[in-house]
Amino acid sequence: MANKPFDKSKLPSRHVTMGASRAPHRSYYHAMGMTEEEIAQPFVGVATCWNEAAPCNISLSRQAQSVKKGVKAEGGTPREFTTITVTDGIAMGHAGMKSSLVSREVIADSVELTMRGHCYDAMVGLAGCDKSLPGMMMSMLRLNVPSVFMYGGSILPGKFKGKDVTVQDVFEAVGKHASGQMSDADLHELECVACPTSGACGGQFTANTMACVSEAIGLALPGSAGAPAPYETRDEYAVASGRAVMKLIGLNLRPRQIVTLKALENAATVVAASGGSTNAALHLPALAHEAGIDFDLHAVAAIFKRTPYIADLKPAGRYVAKDLFEIGGVPVLMKALLDGGFLHGDCMTVTGKTIAENLRDVVFPTDQDVVLPTSKPLSPTGGVVGLRGNLAPQGAIVKVAGMKSLQFKGTARVFDCEEDAFRAVEQHQYKDGDVIVIRYEGPRGGPGMREMLSTTAALYGQGAGDKVALITDGRFSGATRGFCVGHVGPEAAVGGPIGLLRDGDIITLDAEKGLLQVELSDAELAERRKAWKPRTHDFQSGALWKYAQQVGDAEKGAVTHPGAKAETHVYADI
Repeated sequence: MANKPFDKSKLPSRHVTMGASRAPHRSYYHAMGMTEEEIAQPFVGVATCWNEAAPCNISLSRQAQSVKKGVKAEGGTPREFTTITVTDGIAMGHAGMKSSLVSREVIADSVELTMRGHCYDAMVGLAGCDKSLPGMMMSMLRLNVPSVFMYGGSILPGKFKGKDVTVQDVFEAVGKHASGQMSDADLHELECVACPTSGACGGQFTANTMACVSEAIGLALPGSAGAPAPYETRDEYAVASGRAVMKLIGLNLRPRQIVTLKALENAATVVAASGGSTNAALHLPALAHEAGIDFDLHAVAAIFKRTPYIADLKPAGRYVAKDLFEIGGVPVLMKALLDGGFLHGDCMTVTGKTIAENLRDVVFPTDQDVVLPTSKPLSPTGGVVGLRGNLAPQGAIVKVAGMKSLQFKGTARVFDCEEDAFRAVEQHQYKDGDVIVIRYEGPRGGPGMREMLSTTAALYGQGAGDKVALITDGRFSGATRGFCVGHVGPEAAVGGPIGLLRDGDIITLDAEKGLLQVELSDAELAERRKAWKPRTHDFQSGALWKYAQQVGDAEKGAVTHPGAKAETHVYADI
């Protein structure tokens, strides 16, 4: 039976396809072999982050072809386009990481511009690595056209000496190698086997954390985040995503009707329950900002504080994304949380049904220990905790999943950039009980708010993961473990207290009470502030300079524009 035709007169693509004045525009579509029928159908942007930069993105082009089949099957005309990514695993540990968070904004902006410029009516977005997931979802909320998100899938685990390994093991092996605990041959063998397929990092690092968010927040089809990238079932989800977006056009169901405050709370709940990446505390406020919702780091942290940690996933736990997929994927995790009373079941999703309706037939499997019921959690509070105090008036964030002790008191060892800190760690120029401080790495000061996985992994590899703490106004990788506090705000570049620290200051961290304090009086901090001078960085031109001028505080998601609250119109209504 033929699909009921859509009324293009109410859709954005009418501006490029309808009427005599649009004959020049239509001539371009004829040049690409499009038929009259295809030109008359809704235009669906199929946006991917396909590139040859890393395994996270390499399979997205294949999956996009499947999305297009689904769109066509339901009477739509798909128009594929790509955007950039910066892949953290390759950008990590050098100046390239300054580009990572900036890429989130460039992805959102470039998708917005492509959609606006060509008047596409709806969107399916596919993303593979860390910043591309929130960037793609941010553009959906900004444009507010009917949209479906789909994750490109995780990498399969590697095998080394009979054990499952991920890229996290390779980063930590660098520390072991530097301290003489690993041979050249073993390090080389590990690097060759750790990442055996296409797909994003396999632990509950940022990519898989935000993939779980895409389902929890309602923008992705249930189960679509689970299948590893090489699996053919991922292509089936891609076809289904293409079909789903056409249904959303018919329903006129838009992202801002799906991503509500309750949906954001669901997303934060799933992050906490899975021991997910601290980066979610940056990306969820940014998504909220695009929808005009107040949901900052502190709101995220409040959810984290009341959510049990129930998924035993790496880096803190034993399992990888493939293991979660094999017991039923994100729906199983969400079912456990819904049954425990921790999710809002009445939130709408891209299926046209609510969370509770989507999960109605999901049976929680009892013959596995990847995900536990909320009545028997790994720990009673979430895997991520917010901190505040005189060292972080705007707050900070720490992943506590798997940590043995939630308190630390030590002596500040201060560095003004990551390279200096990594060099000191590599040469063992620290002692047990130190609190390593890496500052001027915030959104403005870096610029770009780098992740510090190279440094934290080296500490862990040297066996010092629980003997020192680390605080930064930058970020941590989702693969980081140990007492590592990020997003300290205000950042050093704007005169935040972290910029006033000196070697020898006594710092107290307490993840139970949510405190980050330095043993200095307000008077002493004020006196030091008088002597403080802004620090210049080497990026006085180009994209990083521009970002530093525009970006706001990490507390609010490190966003670069006024957001939905300032809008006078929404693209979808042009």
